[in-house]
Amino acid sequence: MNVSPGWLDTMKIAFVSGRDFLPTDLSPGAAIVNETFARQFFALENPVGKWFEGTSGWMRDQKFQIVGLVHDARYRYLRQTVLPVAYTPFRRTDARGTMQGGTLVVRTSAANPIALAAPLRSEIPRAHPEFRVTNMRTQQELIDSQTVRERLLAMLARFFGFVALLLAGVGLYGVLDYSVVQRRREIGIRMALGAQPRDLAIRVTAGVFSMVFLGALTGLGLGLASVRYIEPLLYQVRSTELPVLAVPALALLGAAVLAAGPAVIHAVEIDPATLLRTE
Repeated sequence: MNVSPGWLDTMKIAFVSGRDFLPTDLSPGAAIVNETFARQFFALENPVGKWFEGTSGWMRDQKFQIVGLVHDARYRYLRQTVLPVAYTPFRRTDARGTMQGGTLVVRTSAANPIALAAPLRSEIPRAHPEFRVTNMRTQQELIDSQTVRERLLAMLARFFGFVALLLAGVGLYGVLDYSVVQRRREIGIRMALGAQPRDLAIRVTAGVFSMVFLGALTGLGLGLASVRYIEPLLYQVRSTELPVLAVPALALLGAAVLAAGPAVIHAVEIDPATLLRTE
């Protein structure tokens, strides 16, 4: 990959050892390699100062001295395995002397990076008349274009998860409220005998919460059993991460508490004297 001095710093690819390219470095001649390159060809030794020879393309039979070692970074696609990469000084012309195209990377602290488009289109040709800006995209746009599937799946999963949670909450509310209506006489007698609201709340909701707990454990077990089928659908999401396990469990608990709330209030507000008189 042909890059100019400062490109690695602009892309925030940190150096492990060695230095960046100097304006005097030539291509072929100098190279900076990533950790995968060093691991594959130099057996984890520090490769700075060592030489290697290209075997394909324009690098064939060309010798390069390694002047720097940098951390790994994705080369083409987010899901692609990290490749052994050699960065070489940017060449304005190819072997036949033809001017090459290239990509300029600009880092800014502006909230809207694309606002720099107009100034860059005018200033770059002014500084270098041989340059013409043909396309301009933000880094976020490049990332989004490679994560369309992941973002679509996440959106669909969020939507259907919310619908499922809503239906479960409505179902729990209906079951609990109907249960309280069916057990009004029992609840009235218990209150007349001195049962406390806390005891009534536990008695009304114990069965439902035990089912919710059992269902959450079953879902967790099924989720862990299908990890190898689910993980590839989402980028850098691990099934063993605490938020991945805790958020669904807390969501289920919250839905169950909200669904049980009206039924518990209904049970506690029963007047035992009025109820027993009507019975």
